Amino acid sequence: MKWVTLVLLAALLWLQQDLWLSKGGWRDMWRLEAEVEAQGLANDALVVRNQALAAEVEDLRNGQDAIAEIARTDLGYVQSGETFYRILPAEAAAE
Repeated sequence: MKWVTLVLLAALLWLQQDLWLSKGGWRDMWRLEAEVEAQGLANDALVVRNQALAAEVEDLRNGQDAIAEIARTDLGYVQSGETFYRILPAEAAAE
């Protein structure tokens, strides 16, 4: 009877070692849960960025004001009849 107990105890220890230490065990599960949480946070940030881009695309499709604003800021667009004034900061003007 004693040897059966020892064999069963050895089998239990071997199975526990496999559960805790092997690939696919608890350690891997905890690591993967942390990776999933980090990826979820990254996905949330990307969702916010995508929503902002979708709003900008919708604004560009529907309004001329957004197109004119982008042309002015990015391309230096000035409409006919407008006068362009460039105001320099005080330290840049002194040089």
